[in-house]
Amino acid sequence: MKFFIDTANLEEIAEAKSWGCLAGVTTNPSLYAKTGGALADFEPHMQKIAELCKGLPVSAETTATTVDGMVADGRRLAALAPNIVIKLPICEAGLAACRILADEGIRVNMTLIFSATQALLAANAGARYISPFVGRYDDIALDGISQLADVITCIKNSDWSGKNPDGVVEIITASVRTANHVVQAALLGADIATVPMKALKKCLHHPLTDAGIAAFEADWERVANA
Repeated sequence: MKFFIDTANLEEIAEAKSWGCLAGVTTNPSLYAKTGGALADFEPHMQKIAELCKGLPVSAETTATTVDGMVADGRRLAALAPNIVIKLPICEAGLAACRILADEGIRVNMTLIFSATQALLAANAGARYISPFVGRYDDIALDGISQLADVITCIKNSDWSGKNPDGVVEIITASVRTANHVVQAALLGADIATVPMKALKKCLHHPLTDAGIAAFEADWERVANA
C-alpha cells in the first residue's frame, strides 16, 4: 500500500518526501486555508506542491458547485502541472464533470465517498482515484473500516479498462486518524492511504522503538566517556 500525505503545507510535504516513502499528495480547500494562503495564491501554491513532488500525483480540489464550474476548474488546475489530479466531490455535478474531464484525459480523484454505491458510480464516471472516508464514519459511531471493505471488494471485482485515462481505479483510504486505520486498510487491500502528518508520525513511532533508540544512545554515550 502506498502513502500519500494529506496536507497543503509545503514543509510537511518536504519532510514526508525526505523519508523516501511518499507516493503522492492530497489537498482540499480546508487544508489550504490552514496554511493561511490567500485566494490569489492558491494556484501558485498548487504549482509549488506539484514541483516539489514532481512525478507524483497531487490532488487539487475544485470549489465549484456546477458541472460547468467544475470542468472549468479542472481544466485550469490540470494545466498547472502534468502531475495534478482533479479532486471532485461525489454528487450529480461531480459525476458529470468527472466524465467530461476523464474523456479529455484528465485524471480525477472522487472524494467524500461514504458507500460502495457511490464508489461504483464514481468509477463508472471515469474516476482514476476513489477516496472513501474512514474516520468521519467512526465520528458518528459507525464502522468506517467495514464500509471501506465493501468499497474495496466492489471496485476490485470489476475491470475498469477504458473508463479513465489509465484504465485502472485506485482506492485512497481517506480521513485517516490512527495507525490502526492504516493497518486495516492495508490488510483489506486498499491501494493508498492518505495520511495527515500527525497520523503519519503515529505510524512511524512506537514507544518500544523510541525506548530502544534512547537506550542505545545512552549506552554509546557511556562507551564514548569511558
